[in-house]
Formats: sequence, C-alpha cells, structure tokens
Amino acid sequence: MPKAVTRCKWAEGVSLDYIEYHDKEWGVPVHDDRVQFEFLILEGAQAGLSWSTILNKREGYRKAFAEFDPEKVARFTKKRVEKLLTDPSIVRNRLKVESTVSNAKAFLAVQKEFGTFSDYIWGFVDGKPIQNRFKKDSEVPATSAESDALSKDLKKRGFRFVGSTIMYAHMQATGLVNDHVTSCFRYKPCAALGK
Repeated sequence: MPKAVTRCKWAEGVSLDYIEYHDKEWGVPVHDDRVQFEFLILEGAQAGLSWSTILNKREGYRKAFAEFDPEKVARFTKKRVEKLLTDPSIVRNRLKVESTVSNAKAFLAVQKEFGTFSDYIWGFVDGKPIQNRFKKDSEVPATSAESDALSKDLKKRGFRFVGSTIMYAHMQATGLVNDHVTSCFRYKPCAALGK
C-alpha cells in the first residue's frame, strides 16, 4: 500500500485542483514575469473570497486577461472592461477588473525601471526565499515585515489590491517565502529550490 502523504492542513479535503495547486505550485520560486503578473491578478481578485473560488475561475481569468500578458492587459479599453464585467468566468467586481488594467500599466513601469518585475520583487527578500520552519498551519502569519514593505512600495507605484495580506499570500504562492509546514512533503523540495 502506498504511504500517505502529509500536506499543509489548508490543502486537505478541499478539491483535487486545490491539492494539485499545493503540491505543484505553492511555494515554488517564480522568476517568470508573466507568472508573477498572473498571481498579482489572482491574489487581488481573491480579496474577500476563498482561494478555491479563484482557482475554479483560473481558466476564465486566463482567457479574459490575454493569458496574463501585461502588455495586452495594459491596453484594455473601457469598452473591454465593461464586457469583462458581464463574464461569469471571472469575479465581476468593477474595482478588481479596473485595477487589473491599471496594475498592468504599473507592472510595465516596474519592468522598465528594474529590467524585470521578478528582479524587483525578489529584491524584497534579498534574492533568496525566506525559509520558515513552522510546525503547524496556525503558526503561519498573514503578513510580514517584507510583505508590509512590498505592499507600501507597490501602492506608491500605483498598484491596487496589494495590501500586506494579499502580498504575503503572493509571496507564499510564488516562493518568495517557503511556508509549507515542516511535516509537509513539499517543505524540503521547496527549500531545496531556494538554494
């Protein structure tokens, strides 16, 4: 019989998509700008909602927001935004949809200044993932000094839906921090990717 796999408690029993997200993506260091932009969109859309709701709509977001191409999203017109607000495959919240377009413009400005968005965001953790060693999910914080600083800087640059809690979730998702609990089967592989 195969040995049972130990996961972070938050990933257990929700859905197969949720488990797959935990097992393959969450905590893996991301240096690809398009993937960074995808998570900025998705984490912002999640504000006030469950992550499973967003994962269920991920494909809809991919289609609605030009495969997460920030150059294309930055050119979305008011007419395109109005059309998106009728699309049931995404969260139809005006502020969130409009912020995606303005965030794309701010994202391109960061790329222009730093070469890549990845170089910019990884600067907040000195280029290496923070390796936390939490034993229980309840020990994992909602924010950190780094997410506070990142949030503050992004807001200064014109980004919206980038509060410290949202940015900490972004940092967890894109591997800037390894918040898998130490008993989780993904802790060591993610830690090894950060070296």
